[in-house]
Amino acid sequence: MRFLSLKIGYRTLKTAIGTAVSILLAQQFDLMFPSSAGIITILCIQVTVKQSFRTVGNRILASLLGLGIGMALFTLLGYSPLAIMLAILIFLPLAVRFGIQEGFITSMVVMFHLYSSQRMDAALIANELALLLIGVGVALIVNLYMPSLDKELKTMQGQVEMNFVRILKEFAYYLRHGESEWDGREMIETPGLLDKAVQLASRSVDNRLGKRDEDPYHQYFAMRDKQFELLERMMPIVSTLDTQVPQGHQIADFLERLSDSVHPGNTAYRFLDQLRVMRHEIKETGLPTSREEFETRASLFILLREIERYLFIKHELGKNSDEKTGQALAE
Repeated sequence: MRFLSLKIGYRTLKTAIGTAVSILLAQQFDLMFPSSAGIITILCIQVTVKQSFRTVGNRILASLLGLGIGMALFTLLGYSPLAIMLAILIFLPLAVRFGIQEGFITSMVVMFHLYSSQRMDAALIANELALLLIGVGVALIVNLYMPSLDKELKTMQGQVEMNFVRILKEFAYYLRHGESEWDGREMIETPGLLDKAVQLASRSVDNRLGKRDEDPYHQYFAMRDKQFELLERMMPIVSTLDTQVPQGHQIADFLERLSDSVHPGNTAYRFLDQLRVMRHEIKETGLPTSREEFETRASLFILLREIERYLFIKHELGKNSDEKTGQALAE
């Protein structure tokens, strides 16, 4: 009963189907060593479409290199273990030099077929090339289908935004009251969440063979990652502002409004305008009457500068993508 409850992943299912199809095709073409076509398919199925194309290319090149080295050594030294040893010693440094070392197993499969057959005629070479083409071809075909990651990315987007909202609201609360019972959980949780989201967005891009800097989700999480660095810089500034001043309450109100507008759309330009007005108003207020108030006012201006940088990152994303990124994410 426990076996029946096991889940089969897409990659496992594709590997099983692709292996069976490769062996079946090799048998239908009456090729020698048909199971090797299945082995090649197993080796070529990867996590993303882009990785599969790269792996297929590397394995084809490695197999051709191994075939050439094997034929040369078998001709010179005969079909002996010494020839196999020298072939490996020659092949690996060359494969590393050309960046195709992941094709080592595939190339050895081809070379051992020559060794086992004790011949190198045109029919056997054609057989090996056919096995290689069937194995990599089937792998590419079955790996073209990749389940969409948009649902997972959307969920992670929501989690990141909820954490940003909580962080900004807690900053505002502290500025108003000079104390807080917040445990800072979101500050600890968010970096790991962003790392996972960026990796998942990269996988999604690789499955579509697109460019990362043009993908809306990849742009979005990269932007949030930069913004979070600024939130980390703001936190020690906020935590030292235990002296209550009217300017601190102004910034708290601003952060409260900002927390209510954490979403994929680009509204940063509005807040940048409000920030400039507020900074001007604070500058126009009376001079500090004590050293403590002076230090608090100075810290508030540093905080305003960090908030401005936080907003500018979002503003630049919206401007560079002509706001298409925010619209795509909001759909």
